[in-house]
Amino acid sequence: MEAIWFILIGLAAGWLAGRLITGGGSSVIGYIIVGVFGSVIGGVLFDVLGVSTGSGVLGKLTVATVGAITFLLLLHVIKKP
Repeated sequence: MEAIWFILIGLAAGWLAGRLITGGGSSVIGYIIVGVFGSVIGGVLFDVLGVSTGSGVLGKLTVATVGAITFLLLLHVIKKP
């Protein structure tokens, strides 16, 4: 059941990041990939900064969305000619 929540939160975070940052994916699989990578990046980022968002779904979604936005911005920097 935990894996299903992880995927659903990743999907929502990827979709939100894709709406805020262009090039964030255009399919369900794309949103899930961006969101899952964002969850990992956000978790590390929040841990390094010592920021706590709580343990609820909203906190996890916040961390994943911030991480997904960071991931997309890094991709833009890397892909920039």
